[in-house]
Amino acid sequence: MNKEDISKAKNPDLRASLAALERAAQSARFVAMQTNTSVVSVENGKMIKLSAEQLRQEVCKS
Repeated sequence: MNKEDISKAKNPDLRASLAALERAAQSARFVAMQTNTSVVSVENGKMIKLSAEQLRQEVCKS
């Protein structure tokens, strides 16, 4: 499923799941910055490891 499929799902829990996942990812990034640990993410089908410093730099850019 992609974002568009999920947003049009009949089940309201499924429709809300994308927002919940995005909130969880943001929370994980915040905790990683607080605890000076890394997070692992997938971008363009590739696993990447982002350090706390890289996460802080991303926050400063936005």
